[in-house]
Amino acid sequence: MSRYVPRPLLAGVAAALLAGPMTAAPASATRPATAGFPELPAAPGCAAPPAPARPVATVPWPQERYAPTRLSPLANGSGVIVAVVDSGVDRRHPQLAGRVLDGIDLLDPGGDGTRDCVGHGTGVASIIAAAPHGDVAFQGLAPNARILPVRVSEQQVVDGRGSGRTVAPEEFATAIRWAVDNGADVINLSVTLYADRPQVRAAIAYAVTRDVVVVAAAGNLHGEGDPRPYPAGYEPVIGVGAIGADGARAGFSQIGPYVDLVAPGADVLIAAPGRGHQRAEGTSYAAPFVAATAALVRQYRPDLTAAEVARRILATADPAPGDGYGAGVLNPYRAVTEAGVTTPRARPAVGLDAERTDPARVAQQTRRDAVRERALLFAAAGLLAVTVVVLAAVVVPQGVRRRWRSADPR
Repeated sequence: MSRYVPRPLLAGVAAALLAGPMTAAPASATRPATAGFPELPAAPGCAAPPAPARPVATVPWPQERYAPTRLSPLANGSGVIVAVVDSGVDRRHPQLAGRVLDGIDLLDPGGDGTRDCVGHGTGVASIIAAAPHGDVAFQGLAPNARILPVRVSEQQVVDGRGSGRTVAPEEFATAIRWAVDNGADVINLSVTLYADRPQVRAAIAYAVTRDVVVVAAAGNLHGEGDPRPYPAGYEPVIGVGAIGADGARAGFSQIGPYVDLVAPGADVLIAAPGRGHQRAEGTSYAAPFVAATAALVRQYRPDLTAAEVARRILATADPAPGDGYGAGVLNPYRAVTEAGVTTPRARPAVGLDAERTDPARVAQQTRRDAVRERALLFAAAGLLAVTVVVLAAVVVPQGVRRRWRSADPR
């Protein structure tokens, strides 16, 4: 079994890492996941065929947790474009057919971003927008959203050995700007740099000032000292850590002030290139749950700005214990439906050099403020009730004794 685990870059090396390891299926699981999913060769230009895909026998645990069919009558991502800046998105997969726009390939210029030789970007996109399909027990959280693929990297580490190509930081910055200029409402960045690059910082600021929600993986190097990840480390970006099915933070998920909240990222089912499905883990696969939620909110509440969408997602997160959870665990249903949400205070729009405030404390303070406001309202109502009682006890008897005549003898 191969395990794709990202490692920090050597000092001075300009490269991006896909922020999610992938667990391949056993060699015996080489049949299509379901009848009707045809076997396909490797995408043109890819050196190897897709990894073996496993059957989908049960509903994936993130889907049990978030129940997309419960959300679909309210919002399904329709009309929202989510850019996936990653290893490309294979639109041949039946659940992604008709949902992937023509994008751009900055790794092999001239392409449209729909070639994926490693499966990472396809998996990320499927968590966002995979359509319901027959008896397949898997679909995306925002299945009517459109995916804008931007291919920038296929660099991974397999069994401790690095392999694959990636673009330079300035091209990564170009990818973000291109996504903004080509209609992205939300950008998912499951690609991690472990160095602060001015070009990337400026590109994030460009996206934020143009009202785009930016979501990024928080990285998988907790066991190696939690090096600060970018773009998640930039202030306006929603940095996402990973939890497992038990709700606990995944052991690889990084801890730091750049973690705004957490979402499923261990033993996550994803679409494989061309056909079928695979199991995967990593903060790479937690980020798209948040990006999909942003798409749902942007559809259901089109009056909200990108900053308001981000604050709403944090304010409606479920409580979680310990370090590394940020504001808590993503709750898409609450983010879409909850009325009267008092969102955390706005973060600086382009203050990318500032240290990020603790989102958990912000969300907690928001809830306390809401409780205080309700308490004051109830206190005012109680005071009014007491006043009415006093008037009834004092004024009414006096009126009766005087037969409601004026006290003036004249």
